[in-house]
Amino acid sequence: MKTLVKVTRNYQVTIPASIRERLGIKIGDLLSVEVDGDRIILRKVVQEIPMIRLGRELTINDIDRLIEEGLIENVRGGY
Repeated sequence: MKTLVKVTRNYQVTIPASIRERLGIKIGDLLSVEVDGDRIILRKVVQEIPMIRLGRELTINDIDRLIEEGLIENVRGGY
C-alpha cells in the first residue's frame, strides 16, 4: 500500500488514517524510526509491561533504569 504524504514546514508528516487503523496506531504510541538506504522505516513499538521481582524496595533510580532498559529493548527488536 503506497500513499503520498507531504512534509510540513516543521518537517512533520501525518500517517494516513487507513494506515493507522491497519496497524492499530493510537495517540501516545511509540514508533521506532530507522533509515535503510534511501528509505525511512517507521515501526510501531509493542510495549510490554516488564515483570519486576518483588521482595525489595525499589528506588526512583531503579524505576528510571528499568524504564530506560525497557524502552531500549523495545527499540532494538521488541516490535
